[in-house]
Amino acid sequence: MARQEKTIAVAGAGSIGCYVGGCLALAGRKVNFLGRGRIVEAMRKDGLRVSDLDGRDRRIDPEALTVTDDPAMALRNADIVLVTVKSGATVEMAALLAGRARPDAIVVSLQNGVGNADKLRAKLPAQRVLAGMVPFNVVQSPEGEAPFRVHRASEGKIVVEEGVDGLAGLLGVEGLGVEARSDMKAVQWSKLLMNLNNALVALSGLPLARELADRRWRRILAGQIDEALAAMKAAGMEPARITGLPPSLLPKVLRLPDWLFGVLARRLLAIDPEARSSMWDDLERRRPTEIDDLQGAVLSLAKQTGTPAPKIERVAALVRQAEAEKRGPPGLTPENVIGGPRSA
Repeated sequence: MARQEKTIAVAGAGSIGCYVGGCLALAGRKVNFLGRGRIVEAMRKDGLRVSDLDGRDRRIDPEALTVTDDPAMALRNADIVLVTVKSGATVEMAALLAGRARPDAIVVSLQNGVGNADKLRAKLPAQRVLAGMVPFNVVQSPEGEAPFRVHRASEGKIVVEEGVDGLAGLLGVEGLGVEARSDMKAVQWSKLLMNLNNALVALSGLPLARELADRRWRRILAGQIDEALAAMKAAGMEPARITGLPPSLLPKVLRLPDWLFGVLARRLLAIDPEARSSMWDDLERRRPTEIDDLQGAVLSLAKQTGTPAPKIERVAALVRQAEAEKRGPPGLTPENVIGGPRSA
């Protein structure tokens, strides 16, 4: 795959889309950003700032960016389409792609959850659709800060499904590690285990590093992971190893005392102090969350396999309640989440 000749469309200029697309543009790739609202306007006016946990802090001037809210303009010459919208917008994005993306375009889902690539394939029979997994957290600058900044706040390589020669090399640039794997279903389910923590960050309102440093929260996460592993085992599924720990050991390590967890999980705690979760951001901005594609995916599997998941049900119910109330992250305590009275 000749790198300089390929055009990459980022379909969803949010936190992940702007970080991935920004790194690609900084490396000289041809990138079209498709988005809408305040982010598109901010990028057109002041450009884009891309920073990361490793100390990089780079800026792209507005005249060096191709940013549009017109799907036809963004997609008509794209060889690669990176879908980076939230899970709830997948079907809508698939409909946009169906009428505008080239039949020979490669479509890659860089989204949370385990079912988005299948949703895209159902609407895009002409295009090659690949699953992907983004392991790291990206946070946005506060509204009004110029230029608009996206900051990678944790570590990890993007994983894309094997099948297109040179794709990982095309997408792998400075600040953005990419590898291709054949076991994407297992990779996505393994990522989902840790994504069960997104809801706890959203409910607590705490930065991710502080929340993970507290054994009380980790024990709730461990309980959710136990339930998810049980459902997966009953379904004959085994999650892939994508961190230093086998997934089966995660609950045990999460339950360790704080001091020992800090020693053994240094890599897991390599997180920028400002990082939270995308679900926290959704509640903060009064938007729908991805709870149905995270906890909801496990609950669906648990129902199919007849395995109980009361902890996951409780967490999902609390997030849906916060979503409905539209008052932002509720600031719950661990005791609230495990079933005590609800108060900050």
